Amino acid sequence: MKIIFTGGAGRFGAVFREKTILKNVLYPNKKELNIQSFNSIQKYLKKNKPKIIIHAAGLSRPMDIHYKEIAKSIDKNIIGTSNLVKACINHNIKIIYLSTGYVYPGTRGNYKENESLLPYNNYAWSKLGGECAVQMYKKSLIIRLCMTEKPFIHKYAFKDLITNFIFHEEVVNMFPKILKLNGILNVGGKSSSAYNFAKKFDKKVLGILSTKLLKNKIPLNHSMNLKKLNKILNN
Repeated sequence: MKIIFTGGAGRFGAVFREKTILKNVLYPNKKELNIQSFNSIQKYLKKNKPKIIIHAAGLSRPMDIHYKEIAKSIDKNIIGTSNLVKACINHNIKIIYLSTGYVYPGTRGNYKENESLLPYNNYAWSKLGGECAVQMYKKSLIIRLCMTEKPFIHKYAFKDLITNFIFHEEVVNMFPKILKLNGILNVGGKSSSAYNFAKKFDKKVLGILSTKLLKNKIPLNHSMNLKKLNKILNN
């Protein structure tokens, strides 16, 4: 089974390439497959004939770029994803879309996959825009993630932000079990404060309240309900 992984040059892509046990995975660069060009996608898919696309390409950090360069955010995360979905429809290819847990409102936590969504920043809106196209195509899987690099790269971590941080490597290890799923799946680690998560791996990380570091208040509980994921992994 041939798989195409978009975004292979990104942070998660680099870890996926190194750690995955999946075989026959192609990692096209932007010249080979440009998600902003429907013709480029069509040409690459026709040539390589994959069964699955894992779509991790797009614009993420720094978060403020989604305010400073809104058109770029739309082009890459919304239009680029829509182009891929249309091409997958034409070629009967499954698409697995890496979204974010930040599409949930973030006010009470423990969000299930079928609950109402309300992104709090432009990055999350751009990812939800991509989700809209993917949702229209039944041969698809949306993964709502809260990933971070290993080791934890920041000097500070929020004591008042509850989330489901999980390292890239752990997500890569899950893929063989979730590859054939359709629908929506929350993926992350055990719910905890960002600080408690980081402190387990780096004793030098300093805890701080979000109000001390950020000008604007953010929703403080984006934790996701992981019952569906745990059932899949335990089986």
